[in-house]
Amino acid sequence: MTDIKIFSPATVANVSCGFDVLGFCLDTIGDEMIVRKIDKKGIYITKIEGYDLPFETEKNVAGVSALALYNDANPECGFEIEIYKHIKPGSGVGSSSASASGSVFAINELLDRPYNKTQLSDFAMKGEAIASGCEHADNIAPGIFGGFTLVKSVSPLEVLQLPTPNEMYATIIHPQIEVKTSEARAILPKEVSMKNAIQQWANLGSFVHALHTNDYELIRRSLEDVVVEPYRSQLIPHFKDVKSATHKAGALGCGISGSGPSIFTLCQGLESAKKVENAMREIYSKTPIGFNTYVSKINVEGMKIL
Repeated sequence: MTDIKIFSPATVANVSCGFDVLGFCLDTIGDEMIVRKIDKKGIYITKIEGYDLPFETEKNVAGVSALALYNDANPECGFEIEIYKHIKPGSGVGSSSASASGSVFAINELLDRPYNKTQLSDFAMKGEAIASGCEHADNIAPGIFGGFTLVKSVSPLEVLQLPTPNEMYATIIHPQIEVKTSEARAILPKEVSMKNAIQQWANLGSFVHALHTNDYELIRRSLEDVVVEPYRSQLIPHFKDVKSATHKAGALGCGISGSGPSIFTLCQGLESAKKVENAMREIYSKTPIGFNTYVSKINVEGMKIL
């Protein structure tokens, strides 16, 4: 192959009880990228559609991650990257990680796959750091591995792929406001009480067990965040109303996607997910804030060649 077109999916990170370590992959939201081999050595971003992003390779997250792989592989060719951006930057569903992951996935395919998924995630983290200020993989890993993932360690990177129950759907609402990741991190406490820490890691352990056992009722009881959500929810108008309405509509759980402003729910079955979507829309339709909603089966494949 000399060129490739890929779908780089949106992702949800933190997933309530798994701050900075847990994430899952979406199916109906994502970017598209075209990457082609060229004779001239180097990485070049030649086209960007959708949002105003830098063309300079060293300033674009897709370029930085691609350079990390490229400098390690040192191939005899170069690569041009076209980015068709459908995930709004700052939306809370992994816009920067989709760019960072997509470029390394595509180049790896064109080089006949010299790197495994963990190595690709490691390269992609270099690009993600441009957007977020630090290397983390809770959005990167689910996009590359698919399904639910747990980041065991960042240095060295270790990603655990978790099972996905067959009937699991996600419903997302994206209020058209901006929540900066830096602001969302700054609002968090520097210390956590022992009581809350114990409750949080009990919820995370229970959630992981529930995924392995297809225990939807345990998923419902585990999707609770007592560490981060009490603070970050202040940045998202009507969050508590959405959470209450979605629980009444049958959601297994509701939380902040990444650092926000998007709000996610997990649901058992498509019918339930659509009811939850209606409940979300009803809350925000009474406000002057614009919004988009999405219903998606959990994407267990991750990146896709189109």
